[in-house]
Amino acid sequence: VQLVESGGGLVQPGGSLRLSCKASGGISLVYVMGWYRQVPDNGGRELVATITTTDVIQYGDFVNGRFIIYRDGAKNTVNLEMNNLEPGDTGVYYCHFRNGRDYWGQGTQVTVSG
Repeated sequence: VQLVESGGGLVQPGGSLRLSCKASGGISLVYVMGWYRQVPDNGGRELVATITTTDVIQYGDFVNGRFIIYRDGAKNTVNLEMNNLEPGDTGVYYCHFRNGRDYWGQGTQVTVSG
């Protein structure tokens, strides 16, 4: 499975960004897809949001209603709308795909700074 990420960049506090991830190659009918992030001074990757092929959604505790994840099943694409971004959201965001095995994208930088 190959993952191609797009989006990210620099935004001011309170602004919005959209991340997209397209999966291709060996896609099964059942999978979980979404985003994790690694922020400065935090050793590991933390959950941002995931969505299953039956549209079960999970968000990280820090999201507090600011982000929305949704998918286009026909295109095997997942989008993450991030609103009201805060400096603490700065980090590298990784697309994740699981269908019994784990696959990761290369990561895209999100910087929230004014």
